[in-house]
Amino acid sequence: MSIIRKFNARKRIALIAHDNKKAELIDWIYYNREVLSKHELLGTGTTGRLVEETLDRPVKKLLSGPLGGDQQIGALVAEGKVDLIIFFWDPMASQPHDPDIKALLRLGVVWNTPMACNRATADFMLTSPLMSQEYESMLTDYGTYLSRKV
Repeated sequence: MSIIRKFNARKRIALIAHDNKKAELIDWIYYNREVLSKHELLGTGTTGRLVEETLDRPVKKLLSGPLGGDQQIGALVAEGKVDLIIFFWDPMASQPHDPDIKALLRLGVVWNTPMACNRATADFMLTSPLMSQEYESMLTDYGTYLSRKV
């Protein structure tokens, strides 16, 4: 049995960046402002505020990552309320909330949510023809896992 999740043409995009990557994300957002203006944007903490200021349009702002923002994004992914994750993370810096980051990335995979963790992948994702059209995503059926005897 296949489980389908439908993405609308107007995507809900979560934007996250570690402190050392915020300038790079904001530069990328400004460069792609025309495409991004067609979608709903969400952001954690300071990133959300910076995106809102850069684009001069509303962004749904969540908590800062270390204060629970990454977990809020993860919950929205599990609820089917986030269609793409763009997370410019700093692989060279230890983060106090590394377990939260790993959990967010795991949920992105569990729910087959497209994720970009660097600028090149974000460029490929944003320029895909699928960005401006509906898309049906095949989800893994976790029924066996959910009905297991413990």
